[in-house]
Amino acid sequence: MIDLEWIRRLIDMVDGSGIDSLEISRFGTRVRIAKSPPVTVAPAGAAPASSGPPAPPATLPVNPDSSGGAAVEPVAEEVDSGLAEITSPMVGTFYRSPAPDAPPYVEPGDRVQKGQTLCILEAMKLMNELEAEVSGTIREICVDNAEPVEFGQVLFRIDPA
Repeated sequence: MIDLEWIRRLIDMVDGSGIDSLEISRFGTRVRIAKSPPVTVAPAGAAPASSGPPAPPATLPVNPDSSGGAAVEPVAEEVDSGLAEITSPMVGTFYRSPAPDAPPYVEPGDRVQKGQTLCILEAMKLMNELEAEVSGTIREICVDNAEPVEFGQVLFRIDPA
């Protein structure tokens, strides 16, 4: 049995320290705690420090039965223009296709059905399929491939008509 209080204390210790990750094996149970580096925002007009966004992994496991990933539920919200906005249900990295050499799940102008996969959101090394909450036509994809996204950020605009 895992002692949740012990794990909470480990998380607090990692969070308050200068280390990025910790892995412990204890009584046949392995616990790994890792924290992401803080996100820094560059001033407007400043060039990004990196040479570009990281490339997605060669394969992105998306089957929840085999990889630990899961389908996530986006929030579809009607806006004044009559388009439904699909927003990110989590902080993560947005991928338009299941693998770097695979075609994107959807393109602007594509007709989608409720429950159809629109993209993958990677969060803490888990690949989560984002499914359409409404049926309609993709009018806009608001995020570039391999770009970080925030909770509530608009990812797609769909015309439900």
